[in-house]
Amino acid sequence: MSQGIPAEFSGVTAVCKANIYFDGKVISHTLVDGAGKKITLGLIFAGSYAFNTGAPERMDMVAGVCRVKLAGQEGFVAYPAGTTFFVPGDSSFEIAVDEGIAEYICSFG
Repeated sequence: MSQGIPAEFSGVTAVCKANIYFDGKVISHTLVDGAGKKITLGLIFAGSYAFNTGAPERMDMVAGVCRVKLAGQEGFVAYPAGTTFFVPGDSSFEIAVDEGIAEYICSFG
């Protein structure tokens, strides 16, 4: 994959219970690496969703296209597969998928 987006993770622990948001329209599974760093792999179905952040987040788009509006931004910016965006800690963002499913990797911290 481009821009340093991993194609797979090895040496991680998978948490079996899914993180389910917005009645199943956003779903992720948590991985924990050997250093204890949390990573989530997720799917975003068509729709528009708002999230708050605690820790800073790096979002790598694996497949599909989303549009993102960070707190304080006026408009949405498109992020297709192979691109990355960053969300500050203690902030918020809106994310929209117009059609299909967007797949992402979220790294925290």
